Amino acid sequence: MNEAVEPSQETVSFPFDRMTVSRFRQTFPNARWNDTLLAWTVPGKTARKRIDRWLASEADRRAPYEEERGRDAYEFEPILSPYLQVYDRGFRIRTPFSRTVVDEIRQIPFSRWNGEERVWEIPFASYDDLQHRWQTIEEAAKRSEPEERRRRAEARKGTEEEAKAKRKTSERRKKRLPVPSDDFPPLERPVATTAYGIVVLTEITGEFVDADQVAEHYPDVADDHVWAQWRAATLEELVHTWPARTGPGDYERLRGWWQPTLDELRAARSSAKYRERRPGRRKII
Repeated sequence: MNEAVEPSQETVSFPFDRMTVSRFRQTFPNARWNDTLLAWTVPGKTARKRIDRWLASEADRRAPYEEERGRDAYEFEPILSPYLQVYDRGFRIRTPFSRTVVDEIRQIPFSRWNGEERVWEIPFASYDDLQHRWQTIEEAAKRSEPEERRRRAEARKGTEEEAKAKRKTSERRKKRLPVPSDDFPPLERPVATTAYGIVVLTEITGEFVDADQVAEHYPDVADDHVWAQWRAATLEELVHTWPARTGPGDYERLRGWWQPTLDELRAARSSAKYRERRPGRRKII
């Protein structure tokens, strides 16, 4: 059945101090600390909007000298970029979409996404953190400009690099993964894979893999591998997946799948949040 589904809960993290935690608990009495995510979880379909409003209010509460220090730092050593604008409460960042940009901005204290204006907002008090990450943000934004994307695409035309990219895309669209016939991954649970990151295996087809034909995409595959079908993991599945205590060893990487680590889950959850919030996005359940 096709149905638009909202995440049942959202996560938030912020620099720890007792007063901030106390204010947070007063605003979100149903919030719970999650040791696995190292973040607070807030239930409800409107959790994201309520969290963003709270973050904005907390940014306003930060000590006046911190805001003033950020203003002074900007005046002394300003970031001059078409992607950055100054407004009365801090900075607004508007760039072409880039996963690198999003990941960097989310690590800046009290950053928030303004959905109406479609910009990221950073308070003056977080200027030091913004300045520390700005070079990475700006370089990623430039790489994501339409003209730059087209230029790289033109440069790849007719090259082996372009042909290889097309073959890789074609293989990915088949949503299949070779797995050892004597060591199947669990079905309907998120697992990390060498080829496609964290996915959910839905079926073991039993069809043997022709190792010679797919060696370009799966160099470690052998004749005893069979095909499994996969789909993208949902945000809810990723949030409820228990991470591995340690990273994968040589054997796990060789077989192509393993229990995901916390860092892998965090990256996958970030991508899933964006994927499930896109306008018009409909989810199959």
